[in-house]
Amino acid sequence: MPRESKAARRERTAAIIEKLQQRYPDAHCALVHRSPLELLVAVILSAQCTDERVNIVTKDLFRKYKTAADLAAADPRTFEQEIRSTGFYRNKARNIIGAARRLVDDFDGKVPATMDELLTLPGIARKSANVILGTAYGLNEGVVVDTHVIRVAGRLGLTSHKDPVKIERDLMELVPRDLWTDFSHTIVFHGRRCCTARKPDCAACPVNDLCPSAFTFPHHRRQE
Repeated sequence: MPRESKAARRERTAAIIEKLQQRYPDAHCALVHRSPLELLVAVILSAQCTDERVNIVTKDLFRKYKTAADLAAADPRTFEQEIRSTGFYRNKARNIIGAARRLVDDFDGKVPATMDELLTLPGIARKSANVILGTAYGLNEGVVVDTHVIRVAGRLGLTSHKDPVKIERDLMELVPRDLWTDFSHTIVFHGRRCCTARKPDCAACPVNDLCPSAFTFPHHRRQE
């Protein structure tokens, strides 16, 4: 395959975005929440856990803990058991309670709306902060790079890197800033519904004509 110029890659990226937006017009954050605080909790719980499981747990959790002060005052052992099914529950409980205490002490109980402030909270790294800023506040400060974005962006030839920081940098150069959040949601939807890890459905993919990896997987070759 000939080397692709930056201009050509941007043009191809724009075409990919347009086609994926047409396929997934309802792309959105799958974590159910009603406030920035609920989203912050759900994001921390989602580490190494499915969104579906998190949504099951938070349905009851958010009835009991309605404010940052409620979470800050939670009994750690009790809270651990309430979130146990999400995995890594001790670390998650410590981070959520610690983040809530920081919100109460430093941010008047509110989730801050800047990257620098969010990164001071336990359990919040850049990916989580991007989710909160983009979804809760409509601020496009970066591109959310999760496992689906890593996989799909790599297959689409939008990045050659494996490191999430470098992948995000590449995508921020290719995708218009006002689309960063929507782009992340769309790529995640595509990764879950079509470009799956083990058996991507290239035949049904709306961007197979724009993808250098299309029809290159073993299960496709066996069918030829």
